[in-house]
Amino acid sequence: MIKVSVMYPNGKDGKFDIAYYCDKHMPMVKQKMGAALKSMAVEQGIAGGTPGAPPTYLAFGHMYFDTVEAFQAAFAPNAAAILGDIPNYTNIEPVLQISEVKL
Repeated sequence: MIKVSVMYPNGKDGKFDIAYYCDKHMPMVKQKMGAALKSMAVEQGIAGGTPGAPPTYLAFGHMYFDTVEAFQAAFAPNAAAILGDIPNYTNIEPVLQISEVKL
């Protein structure tokens, strides 16, 4: 199993609409990815590693697929719609990481 993490770094003048992300963007992603998307989760950053520190990331979107190839096959035909929705909820350039899930 693999996890595709889309991370939104915290920074000066960064804006992130978590309600839009959870209520509109991620359901659209789920619909477009179809059965290839096994599960998903959203996290909202609330603090950094020391008391009073801001979160390093404002939000994460995690999506689980059987393989990298399954993700790529589901994402490629829907990339324009998914990426085109980003300005509706943030002005932050997302960072993507694909990880192999071990546990």
